[in-house]
Amino acid sequence: MFSLIAAQLAATDPTPTDNSVVAGPWGAVIFVCLGLAVAFLGWSLTRQLKKAQRAADEGKYDPSDKKPRRTSI
Repeated sequence: MFSLIAAQLAATDPTPTDNSVVAGPWGAVIFVCLGLAVAFLGWSLTRQLKKAQRAADEGKYDPSDKKPRRTSI
């Protein structure tokens, strides 16, 4: 029974050619949006790191406030 159904599906489901499977315009839009999101996150991270370094250079952080690292989970 199963082999009969599988044979019917194989006979009616043609194999797509190389040119019939494309991402289309939505794939390009999503790709560009993801690229812009990564660029924005990198820019934002750089700004935050510069602000933290500037604050540390100005002495806004007290080195005695450092919490000890946890050694066990």
